[in-house]
Amino acid sequence: MNTAKLTLEAQIENLFQETYEEIVQRERSSFDKLTKPFTNSFVLFGAGGLGKKTLAGLRKVGLEPLAFADNNAELWGKRLDGINVLSPEEAAREYGQNASFIITIWRAGGQHRLANTKQQLSNLGCMSVVSFAHLFWKYHETFLPYYCIDLPHKIYQEASEIINIFSLWSDDASRLEYLTQLRWRLFLDFDGLSSPVVHEQYFPEDLFSFASDEIFVDCGAFDGDSLKSFIRRRGDNFKRYIALEPDPVNLKNLEHDISSMMASLKEKITIYPLAATNKRGKLRFDATGTAAATISETGTIEINCAPLDEILADSHPTYIKMDIEGAEFDALLGAKQIIQKLKPVLAISVYHQQNHLWRIPMIVQSFCDQYSFFLRPHNEEAWDLILYAIPQERLIKRT
Repeated sequence: MNTAKLTLEAQIENLFQETYEEIVQRERSSFDKLTKPFTNSFVLFGAGGLGKKTLAGLRKVGLEPLAFADNNAELWGKRLDGINVLSPEEAAREYGQNASFIITIWRAGGQHRLANTKQQLSNLGCMSVVSFAHLFWKYHETFLPYYCIDLPHKIYQEASEIINIFSLWSDDASRLEYLTQLRWRLFLDFDGLSSPVVHEQYFPEDLFSFASDEIFVDCGAFDGDSLKSFIRRRGDNFKRYIALEPDPVNLKNLEHDISSMMASLKEKITIYPLAATNKRGKLRFDATGTAAATISETGTIEINCAPLDEILADSHPTYIKMDIEGAEFDALLGAKQIIQKLKPVLAISVYHQQNHLWRIPMIVQSFCDQYSFFLRPHNEEAWDLILYAIPQERLIKRT
């Protein structure tokens, strides 16, 4: 084991120096400590989806923000859910010395960094600025889990498995990313999070190469965004593309785009209006017509689901991508036979739930011990974090 690897492993072990009682106390008290003396007097900075979610949750616990603030000038002077929306400058003048500013900006597809927004508000004279995540820790019954943000004591309960998984990572970049992701989940260290890697999501040119006989399985095909990226790279130089998408609106958009493709491409593409799970049946589903459509007990519609081992029984997939809003673990259970027998390249999202960071590589390794594991961030602030499991015979040889 090289020196860098030893150093990173030691840092991971050092993350777990607190007692269980200390970590529980920290998650309960961090918001109050950071916002003192303005614990119950605050402005929500960010009037988008997360801001609205935070407002609704606060009202459930009997709290009301003083205002929204937002960088979008089109919102200034308006009321959102009964709350005034101010410019950052106006909010700072009115409340910067007597309220906490809770940053409610955290989204996929953006360039936001918490440090930049904190600096903006600090420059305007705001005395207390804190991430929404600390508030979510305090009122966890209302807000959590929220994607991979959850209570840190749950991580401590799995410390031994988390430390053991460190040995699976195949390069220092992955080991460092694992460390920074753990530190963020434990301490909300936004500043320590990496910036995105340069290569396009799902197409890591430094790890493996696509072949002319590639059979690409796209779980969570959305509106065909990954399909378009694949075709842009491969043209019609592939064997088959299999897309799974259960959301009716997304499915319609996907089918529309495919209908306009040339015949040599269309004949290679198969669509299943299904969700990949660990057993055949029906599930409730929140059909939003967006990338965030997801399986949910309170879903708006009922959809069909099935395991990949069954769906792909007559195929020989060489690449499986999963971005299915937290259902990745169950979908992998339903692909056990494929993984054991065929060893396809796997590109699996590990940012939808707190423990997917270690449980997903652990389950893949339990199915087949002939993979090399890599972890790559494709967006800011922990979004689009992808596990790449590459069979050793497909790895690009490094000199």
